[in-house]
Amino acid sequence: MKYLAVILGIFGLETGIKNYIEKNKEEGSEDLRCGNALIIRKHHNRGAFLNAGQERQRVVMIISVLLAALLTVLYVITLGHAGKGLLKWGLTLLLGGAYTNTYDRVVRKFVVDYVSFNVPFRWLRRIIFNIGDFCIMIGALMSVLGYCSAE
Repeated sequence: MKYLAVILGIFGLETGIKNYIEKNKEEGSEDLRCGNALIIRKHHNRGAFLNAGQERQRVVMIISVLLAALLTVLYVITLGHAGKGLLKWGLTLLLGGAYTNTYDRVVRKFVVDYVSFNVPFRWLRRIIFNIGDFCIMIGALMSVLGYCSAE
């Protein structure tokens, strides 16, 4: 039950932030936050990570739905096994992020990204993320580590 609560929490928080960004930020505007470490900006990502596949939005959306469904099945199977806490928590984060971005792709037809790091490296500063992206990255790492561990 705690895993489901976290997935719902990620989805609710992320959806709320994305709705706020959509209503209150103009495309291209930038606000510095957290001691100027973060840049808040609005970006509509019509593809996958780094806009990959943006010219094939429907394909990206279908792949996103299929991967989320496949991960859900794996997740349900994993929940039935004792141990593997790191894997379960990894899949929880991964699914929370995947559900929010998949929801965007299906409903909005794009993913709302809104945060960048204010770093000296221009290439990194130009990449715009959302919380779902971080959950996917951290969750994927935890899942791999959890799957490979001998819990």
